Amino acid sequence: MTEMKSFLFSLSSLISLCVFLIANNKQSQLAETLPILKGNKAAQTWVSAWEGFDPRAEPMDVEVLKEWEEDGVVLSVLRYRIGVFKGQKAMMAGVYGYPKGGKNLPGLVQIHGGGQYADYKAPLSNAKRGYASISISWAGRISAPGYRVTPNEVKLFWEGKKNDPKYKLTTDWGALDAYHAPSRYGKDAFPSIPVADWTFDPVESPRNNGWFLATLGARRGLTFLERQQEVDGGKLGVYGHSMGGKLTVLTAGSDKRVKAAAPSCGGISDRYSTNPMHLLTVSDPPSLKRITCPIIFLSPSNDFHGRINDLETSIEEIKSKDWRVTCSPHHNHQDTAEYEVATQLWFDQHLKQSFQLPETPKLKLFLPSGKLPLVTLGVDESSEISAIDVFYTQQAQTDGGKDNSNNTKNRFWHHSAVSKNNGKWAAHLHLFSVDKPLWVYANVSYNLKKPISGAGYYYGIYSAKQFTLSSLMRVATSGELKKAGVVSTLTPQVLIEDFKGDWQKEWFSYNPKKWGIKTHKLYHPAWAPPKRAKLYFEIKAELPNKMIVGLDQNLAELTLTGNNKWQGVKLSPSDFKNFEMKPRANWAGIMELRLDDEETLRPPRNSEEKARKLGAKWKGSPPEFRYLRWLVE
Repeated sequence: MTEMKSFLFSLSSLISLCVFLIANNKQSQLAETLPILKGNKAAQTWVSAWEGFDPRAEPMDVEVLKEWEEDGVVLSVLRYRIGVFKGQKAMMAGVYGYPKGGKNLPGLVQIHGGGQYADYKAPLSNAKRGYASISISWAGRISAPGYRVTPNEVKLFWEGKKNDPKYKLTTDWGALDAYHAPSRYGKDAFPSIPVADWTFDPVESPRNNGWFLATLGARRGLTFLERQQEVDGGKLGVYGHSMGGKLTVLTAGSDKRVKAAAPSCGGISDRYSTNPMHLLTVSDPPSLKRITCPIIFLSPSNDFHGRINDLETSIEEIKSKDWRVTCSPHHNHQDTAEYEVATQLWFDQHLKQSFQLPETPKLKLFLPSGKLPLVTLGVDESSEISAIDVFYTQQAQTDGGKDNSNNTKNRFWHHSAVSKNNGKWAAHLHLFSVDKPLWVYANVSYNLKKPISGAGYYYGIYSAKQFTLSSLMRVATSGELKKAGVVSTLTPQVLIEDFKGDWQKEWFSYNPKKWGIKTHKLYHPAWAPPKRAKLYFEIKAELPNKMIVGLDQNLAELTLTGNNKWQGVKLSPSDFKNFEMKPRANWAGIMELRLDDEETLRPPRNSEEKARKLGAKWKGSPPEFRYLRWLVE
């Protein structure tokens, strides 16, 4: 009997061991997320690149790394399974949040840009407005209370230095590399479709590209949301900035679960690659052409990444008829509250049905012979209008190619006031020359019934009292201007700004809480400096202060007497210094003029020198300016 018991015990132990080994073997041989290429032939279209992928097929394997509550919002840093690639599991980190006790909530995937972080302020602010949202960290960076992962911590994670006190779990791409700035293996896989040990396919393939992999991670983020008990999986949206804007377009174009999308500063201009496979797969047009959900594009006029001249083409490419655009004048890759809030309003309209945006302004351009160009506007006046503005530039290209980046970022947009006559809004355009093309668009700003707060492009908390919708841009080539016989009336002039009327419309700031202002006027030939000219203006300050005048990377520091008396300022090129305190040689090549209280001159990248701050924090009421001009003595 004893021998029998011993035998049975041994048999039982053997069976248990076999079960363990089988289970362990299954764990070590997880099924691949993506099908293996047949005959090493890579996909040649965006659609075929996704064949065989089911974003719902795999378990999420959610790991909660930190959890807390803040202002009635449940927040957590977590990871979910992206997939299995080359036998290794990949995990996406992110910050998830929802209002405590919330049910049937619309869900949002927020996608950060290059060099940015997944940030808790996005799901926190979204939750306060009735959304569940996850800010995904496709590049590994995380910003949350008590859980911050910088590029240094991302490297510690790569290197497996678990004993380092700064080590933290973050996004793990396993056998692949879809990190960015820095990338794990020292090569950026976003502009290219490489073949390497750390790519998925052994041949050139869109599935080796960082855009494809990050999009796959975002699509799994949609799956994460729809599996949360507090989320209504039929009401999912996606938004992101810069590279996150492009990933928003790629996600919306590849996943029908997206019911509303809001890309900012990206997703419209990746159409100039010389690689045919890139153009057919991971560039913007293949995804744009598959978008059927409502979409709003946030496209500042001077953005280097999502270029405004590609916006109309993008609208023509999408299948959705429900779209809007909002284009801040003069801005490059940043925005202010009245433009950023459009994202929130868009989701309120399409995921909560709690708001209704007015229709897109309709702009028509007329070129009457012997007269000034004329624009007329059809404006939806169903909501209270706070302003109607027309902006136009002649510092543009029309040949369909990619504009020079410096020109894109610094081109000057004239402002034209509109007037209403016989029920129609109209504006005349004063041209500098008929030898240059004309680009023109309109903005209509509406008052909100109550302010709306949110986390902006770079997670700063804003409060918007109004929102702005834009028309599509209309273009007239130089040939069309000449053929029509329109007149040009703008001539070179020494007066740069009189600070009267709507002068602020041709200046800008990303921080409306401060009085500092910028303009690209000096980039325009109408305000080119005469020979031997000096820059002159007068300023009135309540108290003694210091301030700066900036020209591109050069600063001049001023000491002001205050006493509410006008003080004249006369500046030569040599008064403007760079970081090394070397004077500017001349006025040539000015792109941006700035008036502000203080500014920092930063050393070259990788330099050990400390930054230099000029000016000082402003004291008293904001200053007044007058007579900004070129002075020829």
